[in-house]
Amino acid sequence: MQKIIVIANKIRQYVLPIAIILGLLLHEYCAAFNVVVPYIIFTILLLTFCAVDIRKLRFKPLFIWIILFQVVVSVGCYSLLRGLNVNEIVAEGILIGVLCPVAASVAVVSTMLGADRNTVTSYTVIGNLVISIVAPIYFSFIGVNQDMPFWASFLQILRRVGTVIGLPFFVALALQIAWPKANAVVARFKGLAFYLWAVALFLTLGQTIDFIFLHGKGNLYSIMWLGVSALLFCVIQFGLGKWIGHKYGDTIAGGQLLGQKNSAMGIWMANHYLHPLASVYLAFYSVFQNLFNSWQIWYFGRKAQKNKTRNS
Repeated sequence: MQKIIVIANKIRQYVLPIAIILGLLLHEYCAAFNVVVPYIIFTILLLTFCAVDIRKLRFKPLFIWIILFQVVVSVGCYSLLRGLNVNEIVAEGILIGVLCPVAASVAVVSTMLGADRNTVTSYTVIGNLVISIVAPIYFSFIGVNQDMPFWASFLQILRRVGTVIGLPFFVALALQIAWPKANAVVARFKGLAFYLWAVALFLTLGQTIDFIFLHGKGNLYSIMWLGVSALLFCVIQFGLGKWIGHKYGDTIAGGQLLGQKNSAMGIWMANHYLHPLASVYLAFYSVFQNLFNSWQIWYFGRKAQKNKTRNS
């Protein structure tokens, strides 16, 4: 069993490159499986939520600033860019990139770096629930549903987004209250969430890559600016998050909660409710955030090793 755990941990660092390579090689086939992505994301969140006691989660002041940034800055940047006549695709890419909920796997990286698990897990639940309500509001007047009446559009999107993001929370809560043994069984498989995320990432990246091959030739300017914007906001969100987190006594949690995005979820939402090319932003962002996280883990391990050597 110990050998399996060691092998699994070694494989983790190669998940992103493998997802990108497979997405490139098999992009023509990924679009055929787009219907399964929401079910995978639902399962990831259900496994994550069942693994923690939801009744013990607490709202913290740190969350207010992270939520405000996601909700206000996302639509604020979109409105500003459109007011300046910036390309709609770039504006939508930044909108979904900033609004995108925190990754369900954020607790794995955060706790490895020394963040408080309760803080990270609490925001994973709260942040995803907030976005499940806010996203349908924004998508009702931005993107492909603008011609529909507001309430019809809102309810249609809420039904789809809310089912994927919000429903796992209520299912997990019901299991923990009414059927704790079943919840315990589901929680045993929480480690699968990471590998399911890898599958969802492969499929969504593949769909994005396929769209670039089909429609990217006339949109190279937009693709370039989506990449630049993704890098800029990756730096801003991790940096600002760490600064806010420092004010509340958990620098790592602040940085990860604001900076680490559920790119598979964001790409799925962009493909369904915005211009599909806007999802390129999150494809770039996924690469940048994982490179930064890999560096953080390496640096943290190196620092810990030095301290251990110094004290021995």
